Amino acid sequence: MVGVGERRLVVVLRERRDEVLEQWVRAAAATLRGRVTAAELERESRELYTALLPVVGDNGRDVSGERYAEIRSLLAELSRTRARAGYTPSETASSVFALKRVVFELTEHDADPDLFRELMDFSSLLDALGLFTFETFARAREEIIAEQSEQLLELTTPVVKLWEGVLAVPLVGTLDSARTQVVMEKLLESLVETGAEHAIIDITGVLAVDTQVAQHLLKTAFAARLMGAECTISGIRPQIAQTIVALGIEFGDITTKASLADALRHALRSEGVEVVAADRVR
Repeated sequence: MVGVGERRLVVVLRERRDEVLEQWVRAAAATLRGRVTAAELERESRELYTALLPVVGDNGRDVSGERYAEIRSLLAELSRTRARAGYTPSETASSVFALKRVVFELTEHDADPDLFRELMDFSSLLDALGLFTFETFARAREEIIAEQSEQLLELTTPVVKLWEGVLAVPLVGTLDSARTQVVMEKLLESLVETGAEHAIIDITGVLAVDTQVAQHLLKTAFAARLMGAECTISGIRPQIAQTIVALGIEFGDITTKASLADALRHALRSEGVEVVAADRVR
């Protein structure tokens, strides 16, 4: 029964709540291809449905106001959860749009012109909420990608203890500003933690050295020296040496070595440790 001033669509959605929810869950499950349990999907749908009812009847063109705060919060959490679970933005937004089809099918034989106008407003509302879900999902994915990139940088820039008082940073791939910052921070933290006096930056795995890469290496080396550690750059292959000369890059008084082994031998000699072959000892 419709109360005074109450919209017909609100009454339909309230009185046929269980039926609408059942069909909505079924429609959403079809788009997700069983990747969410029925119980989880039903819980999410009930929470969204409860938050949606108070705003049904709005034209829905702008859902940024305080009136929509609860449903925005639920949709934002849904988007973040689905993004971390590896869903696509289309799959996530389709869960919202599925309700539109269910409600339209439920009222398709009702010829009331007032209900038709309410359905158009309802459609606009769900379109706006679906767009909000899509945009929130995209931001969540960007955050996840940024986190993964940061974690990857951490994994690809290890600081290795080669000997007591000798640390090494073996670099592989491309060296850019972001990665240089990570290298510098990890190396300086390790120097403080270990009290090491020798740092080796090994570029054997660096694909190419240009002026920018050289500047990054120099910054890292100077930062290590400011912490009281002698810094050596190793892995200067013939091709890289030729490139450095051709570009006119100067490393100043920073020691360079052809290999990590040579750099380690240099660091050990600085500590008064001489490395000799086993056959020479005999």
